[in-house]
Amino acid sequence: MSRLAPLLLVAILLAGWEIACRALEVPAYFLPPPSAVADALGEHWAALVPAAWRTLSTALIALVLASLIAVGLAILTALSPLLDRAIRPLASVVQVTPVVAIAPLVLIWAGLDHPERALIALAVLVAFFPIFSGAVAGLKAADPDLERLFSLYGAGRWARVSRLRLPSAVPFLLEGHKVGAGLALIGAVVAEFGAGSGGVRGLAWQILDAGNKLQTDRMIAALVVLGALGVALHALLEALERVGLKWWRGR
Repeated sequence: MSRLAPLLLVAILLAGWEIACRALEVPAYFLPPPSAVADALGEHWAALVPAAWRTLSTALIALVLASLIAVGLAILTALSPLLDRAIRPLASVVQVTPVVAIAPLVLIWAGLDHPERALIALAVLVAFFPIFSGAVAGLKAADPDLERLFSLYGAGRWARVSRLRLPSAVPFLLEGHKVGAGLALIGAVVAEFGAGSGGVRGLAWQILDAGNKLQTDRMIAALVVLGALGVALHALLEALERVGLKWWRGR
């Protein structure tokens, strides 16, 4: 029953939305009923699916790059206190930098003929910090008794990081990647808006094009597809997290 509760709530909300739109005679361009959104979803499905794949592929590439960069920098901070003091403030700057504000600049650097490079770079910036923060926290969460044992045996910094701290950081890394995956998807869409998505026709372009034509039902249909992508990606990462934690506990 608990699994059906979210579906029941969604059904109630959709029914209320449909009834309110029809009873109040809300203009379709202002707020279409769910039935109109469903019709738009079916009508524009052939365009929405490729757009969704473009956005998702950008997010996945950005997630992989953000993971490599963030984990690499986190390991460097664990190896050297000096690098830790140098890198962490810069990582905080990346966190608070608005993607929309720097999108035009990144687009120029990437080249106007290659907007997909700018989209990936901007999505990497958004996904970077939660992975980096989780990795740094995990690398500092090793058992103190094991830390003393490694010191007793004269283990070097690299042996301490690779054989003790990195394995101890697995739960933090998994959680950081789960958060980073959602942010990578959000970053890909925001980057499409900010960097000019006409060159890469993802879901943001579908929303912009529909908005310019006052096709509100198509806009909401694109948002539904985006939400479905987010739910599917989150579910996949949660499944990987369960498998990863099971392996980690077994180790």
